[in-house]
Amino acid sequence: MKKLIKVNKKLWEQWTPINVKSDFYDLPSFLRGKNSLNELERNELGSVKGLSVLHLQCHFGMDTLSLARMGAEMTGVDFSESAISKAKELADLLQLKIDFILSDVYDIQKWVHKKFDRIFTSYGVITWLPDLKKWAEIISSYLKPGGFFYMVDFHPVLSMFDEDLNKIRYPYESFGVPIEFIDVPSYAKPELILHNRELNWHHGIGNIVNVLLQIGFRIEFLNEHFYSPYPIFTDMVEAGKARWIHKELKGKIPYLFSIRAEKI
Repeated sequence: MKKLIKVNKKLWEQWTPINVKSDFYDLPSFLRGKNSLNELERNELGSVKGLSVLHLQCHFGMDTLSLARMGAEMTGVDFSESAISKAKELADLLQLKIDFILSDVYDIQKWVHKKFDRIFTSYGVITWLPDLKKWAEIISSYLKPGGFFYMVDFHPVLSMFDEDLNKIRYPYESFGVPIEFIDVPSYAKPELILHNRELNWHHGIGNIVNVLLQIGFRIEFLNEHFYSPYPIFTDMVEAGKARWIHKELKGKIPYLFSIRAEKI
């Protein structure tokens, strides 16, 4: 598993400097005070003021920093050295005290030694994880009783399609077998083709929910959302602020799912 994760880590080291400078992330607006969290996750996550929050797969920390601005005591974890380096730089610039830790999700027990009121992860995270049971066990081990885990991510049904959403090309569930992509551009700058490899694992909604239940979580909600906050496919149109859809598929296909699960 570590060899497979290393492939993706190399990819993210390529992507991070591109993402930092991209219009997609719009770092200048963020530095002027814009909250990088979407309305969806702000509403479903709820108030974090005065709470300790662990942000898994935090990339270069914009959402982590936004949660800190909202009053949370933040810890952010990511496996990309360049991403964590940039996150620390931004925290210093904004004078926010945040623990940014360099680690992949499966190794954080070497570095993180406290429990949290909330654990958060979002957008493009689940597909990088080969072992969901271990992931759920780690999340459970870091939550205080009565605390909850919240995630929002792209719906796994989208992973079945090609980039034009015209043809089913990939399995809904890959059953632990990685799906390989070659020369993948950053989603933040798709016109820039890079020489790299990407390994993804497709996990169906049932699999995600079941591993959380098996570990002993109580599912507070599972929501499916019929829009994307980002234009992740070609030919998408904006149907409201930060709500992107395909006109011909309006109301017919979910783009996102979100889960909130309480530690009992």
